[in-house]
Amino acid sequence: MSKINGFANGINGVKHSRPLAPGIWAPVPTFFLQDSEELDLATFKRHVLYLAKAGMGILLCGSMGEAHHLEDSERTLLIKTARQALDAAGFSHAPIIAGTGVGSTRKTIELTRQAAEAGADYAIVIASGYYAGALDYPALKAFFLEVAEASPIPIMIYNYPGAAGGIELDSDIIESIAKESSNICGVKLTCGNVGKLVRIATATAVPSFDKLYPRKNKDAPFLVLGGFADFILPSAFARAHGAIAGLGNVAPRSLVRLTQLSFAAVQDPTLLPEAQRIQDIVAAGDRTIALGGISGTKFLLEKLLGYGGAPRRPMQRLTKEREEALWQHKNVQTLVELERALEREAMVKMPSSIALNTNGADRASREVSAFA
Repeated sequence: MSKINGFANGINGVKHSRPLAPGIWAPVPTFFLQDSEELDLATFKRHVLYLAKAGMGILLCGSMGEAHHLEDSERTLLIKTARQALDAAGFSHAPIIAGTGVGSTRKTIELTRQAAEAGADYAIVIASGYYAGALDYPALKAFFLEVAEASPIPIMIYNYPGAAGGIELDSDIIESIAKESSNICGVKLTCGNVGKLVRIATATAVPSFDKLYPRKNKDAPFLVLGGFADFILPSAFARAHGAIAGLGNVAPRSLVRLTQLSFAAVQDPTLLPEAQRIQDIVAAGDRTIALGGISGTKFLLEKLLGYGGAPRRPMQRLTKEREEALWQHKNVQTLVELERALEREAMVKMPSSIALNTNGADRASREVSAFA
């Protein structure tokens, strides 16, 4: 069992010290030095803390983090660096989710164990896509079940066909995996399929699921999370638990506020108009910025925060023309205006933490802050 600053990252069945709760997470980019493409750990730490202070949860070594271009040792170093930075800044209670899915079951298990030892509390695993044509549903199901069985930390399913050779996990297989493995703690739906989200939440985000299929780790419930920020509000009314969204890097306060209002509006409809207003802005900005990919997100971070840089080759920066068009786009500027307004508000209020409201009676017993 690994212990990081007194917190047990545990083994299957051991109480977890950093609960996984409904909320909003940012998949953190990996930053590189300009000439050598070595890890820029100083910028990485700065950004992790920027997100944490804004109320975002932290996910490392995912698609936005260019995990496919990282060495095993770099993955471990990023997790250790983030854990140390969070602890030193007073966020020792903040969980870390780490991406560990790669080609083979064996390697995925190895990376998951390394991530746990480095300080990750949860792992998110994408389907193995290189031999996608040779993997039928029994093989895909076995992949997730075997990883979960061997993992020292709970596993989240990552459904992203665009990064998994086109593999599309439907609601039936996701529900089946969730029922058969008590060490599965949720799903991220970067497929953007709202109907699928509704079906999965209908089956899992209800008291009967917890009773019939209790999780091995009581601090790791099964969460249904969107993979974009453009349907946070409607997904809250479908019993979903938030999102993991790349837009959180650029507009963290906007997404935190939207998630707060979305959960609260389920109980208090008077909050719905403001939630809809922010969702409209976020949805437009999310689509526009997503078209710029990782390079577009890093460029916007440069404009807004003074750091970003290029992705690791063979990926390239956007052209100057595309960068300028992205920055000037009305959807981006409207989102930036909202984010800056919320930053000014935060400076006045100086909240010590941001807790999200519960999303209905099904979750009355769960804290809804990524850092609770």
